[in-house]
Amino acid sequence: MMMRLLAVWLAMAVCAGAQTTPDPIVFVHGNGDDSAKWIGIIGLFESNGFPADRLYAVRFTNPSARTQDHVAEAGRSSTIDQVSELSATVARALLETHAKKVVLVGSSRGGMTIRNYLRNAGGSAVVSAAVLCGTPNHGVFAVGTGLDGEFNGNGDFLRGLNEGSEVVDGVRMMTLRSDKLDKFAQPDGRAAGLFEHTGVTFEGPALQGAENVVIAGADHRELAFTPQAFRLMYRFITGKDAVQDRVTAEAHPVVSGLVTGFAGKNATNLPVSGVRVRVYPLARGSARREGAALYDRTTDASGVWGPVVLDSTVEYEFELEAAGHDVSYFKAPVPRSTALMNLRLVPAAADSARGKGHLLISRPEGYFSAGRDAVTIDGALTKDEPAGLPVKDSFVATVPTKADGVAVRLRGETIWARPSEDFATRLAVVDLLW
Repeated sequence: MMMRLLAVWLAMAVCAGAQTTPDPIVFVHGNGDDSAKWIGIIGLFESNGFPADRLYAVRFTNPSARTQDHVAEAGRSSTIDQVSELSATVARALLETHAKKVVLVGSSRGGMTIRNYLRNAGGSAVVSAAVLCGTPNHGVFAVGTGLDGEFNGNGDFLRGLNEGSEVVDGVRMMTLRSDKLDKFAQPDGRAAGLFEHTGVTFEGPALQGAENVVIAGADHRELAFTPQAFRLMYRFITGKDAVQDRVTAEAHPVVSGLVTGFAGKNATNLPVSGVRVRVYPLARGSARREGAALYDRTTDASGVWGPVVLDSTVEYEFELEAAGHDVSYFKAPVPRSTALMNLRLVPAAADSARGKGHLLISRPEGYFSAGRDAVTIDGALTKDEPAGLPVKDSFVATVPTKADGVAVRLRGETIWARPSEDFATRLAVVDLLW
């Protein structure tokens, strides 16, 4: 009797273990973006007990869409290019984890790539669930011209995805959309440089047959990269509520990534060689460098930098130097290990107002709007932040030049930075996480 009970207990334990091993998640970034966008969200998944070795992020080589999908364009990708790279990442995740299926989470264009993969590339056989965040499922616009454009709701690509059922059998699907602040789901597109009458609505990202959730007041990127979006996707994927909505810090995170650049005016995720990367710890409550560089290497053909061991209570300056041009990224303390901290070598830019302090304030995971989110510099509101519908993820601020730098604050995140006096030789970037 005891042996039978033991056998039953072991069988139950094995079944329970199998049930608690989650499907790997593959995060899919959007147009012009890269895998680093997901650092905060991946940190939240890890902080809530999701296994770190089951979290993947695709990095598309040329992340910007072609003007016409079937016409080659340097530094840009077609819908087929995107699906091919996503398929390769999914295959790696399945091989490395021995899982049968994955979950896909996509931001913006990444969600369109997911839908294409599910419908046209056999992805539905290996995907259990998909979350589409701010994806323009019915187009950024719907007009009668440019029908080979990927973002035209009346075009061949999106019409093909939306014909018949808008969801795929056997795959649970959820969409996250804004009530009215997604710049790519606007009836009037002039604020985003589009048509006055776009032919789409605020409801454009929703799909018939999916679980469609509205996040009031969220902008286009906040639908994917904020703690609020995380809680919704975590609940949908795991079936339970997240316990932590802040990233739990490791004492000494190990950080690495890739140096990337541009092909003409298009940002790419191709590696850049010959870039000297230095990482400096900063004095607490200051942007002054505290001692020599903690890391100092020049990238080879792989473009890889790191790894470097950091202190999660210390702020760092990540400096790129190539051909006499410097780019300094000032970041808040890095809480967890990541291999996704990609650093882009932004080209030199002429600065007409020399002699003054300048900072490029960047929010890769969201957009700025002075009436909604107030950016302060040394405790005072900056007059340089754009207002209105949130459509810009960066702006140039004029700030005092001080030896200790200035403190930039948004949504509880504070970053100290030393401004630049001439962007042609040194670009200083405040790189916000949230």
